[in-house]
Amino acid sequence: MRVIVTGSSGLIGSAAVRHWDAAGDQVIGIDNDMRSTFFGPDGSTKWNQSQLESETRDFRTENIDIRDRDAILDLFKNEPPDLVIHCAAQPSHDKAAAIPFLDFEVNANGTLNLLEATRRHSPEAVFCHMSTNKVYGDAPNELPLNELPTRWEYARAEDYDGIDETCRIDQTMHSLFGASKTAADVLAQEYGKYFGLKTGIFRGGCLTGASHSGVELHGFLSYLVHVAVSGKPYTIFGYKGKQVRDQIECSDVVRAFEAFAQNPRPGEVYNIGGGRENAASVLECIALIEEISGHRIEYTLSDENRKGDHVCYISDLSKLRRDYPDWQIRVSLREIVTQMIDAAEAKGMSRQPR
Repeated sequence: MRVIVTGSSGLIGSAAVRHWDAAGDQVIGIDNDMRSTFFGPDGSTKWNQSQLESETRDFRTENIDIRDRDAILDLFKNEPPDLVIHCAAQPSHDKAAAIPFLDFEVNANGTLNLLEATRRHSPEAVFCHMSTNKVYGDAPNELPLNELPTRWEYARAEDYDGIDETCRIDQTMHSLFGASKTAADVLAQEYGKYFGLKTGIFRGGCLTGASHSGVELHGFLSYLVHVAVSGKPYTIFGYKGKQVRDQIECSDVVRAFEAFAQNPRPGEVYNIGGGRENAASVLECIALIEEISGHRIEYTLSDENRKGDHVCYISDLSKLRRDYPDWQIRVSLREIVTQMIDAAEAKGMSRQPR
C-alpha cells in the first residue's frame, strides 16, 4: 500500500509515517518545514524529518508546499496513493490574525488541492483530514459552567462527556485559524458526500506527544513542558488558568485514522481528543508537570483571554467509539507528560538534574 502523509515532519504526521512504515507500507511525506516560517527556528520540524529518514524503512520526504497545485497534482498522478493522511496546516489560533492570506491559503486552498488530486488520480483512496475543535468557534462557551478551585467544569450532568459533533459551527467567533480550518473541514465533508470520496474528518482537541515542537502560540502542553525544564517564564492568558483541555497522544490519533481506513464512512465527522479521562486545566497541568519533573514553573496570569478561546473543552468521543468500538485511548495524561519531560531533558535543555 502507498500512503501519502502531509505535514509528515509534524506531530501527527510523523506518528503516521512511523505507523505505516512499520506496517511495511510505502510512505511518501509532504513537508516543506513551513512551521519555521510560522514560528521561527524554535518551531522547525527539520530535526524530526532527519529522525524519520534515519529510522524508517521505505519513507521519503517531498519538499512540496501544499499550496502548489501543480506539484500536488503531479505527485498524485505519478504515485497515486491508497491512503492520504492530511495533517499539514497553519496550526496557530493566534498567529492566523497576523498572516490571514497565508493561513487561509495553506489551510483551505491546500486542502482543496489535496482533495481534488485524490479525486482525479486516486478516487478509491481513503482520505483522513486532521481538522480541529476550533471549527466550533466559541459556541462551547455557551454551556453553563461551575468554577471549581483548579478548573472550570460543566454545570449540567448532560454535558459531562463534553462537546459532540452536533455543536454548531456558524454564528460564533472562530479566530481566523478556526475559519480557515472550518472551510477545509466542510470541503472534506463535501468531497465525501457529493463525490463519494472516502473522506473522514477528525476534529482534534489538544493533540500532543513527545515529538511535538511546541511554541508559545501553539502546542500548549509541549511548550509548558519546555518552559518547565528550561526555566523560562510562562504566561497564562485569561480564565484564571482554569481553562480545561483534553490531551490526546499522537499515536492514539493515528490508530483512529487506521480504524477509519479499514472501514471508511465517506464524509463522516468525528471529535477526537483525550476525552474526560485526559482532561485537565492549565493549573492542573502545571501541578502535574511539577510533580513528575521536580521543576517549578514560574508563571503569570494575564486577565486577557485569547479571542474565540474555549473556557472548558472536552471532546465527547461517543460517536467515534460507537462506529469504531475497538478504538480507545491508550496513553494517559500522566504517561504523556512523563514522555514529554523525558524527551525534553534528553535534548539537553534541562536547567538541572531531576
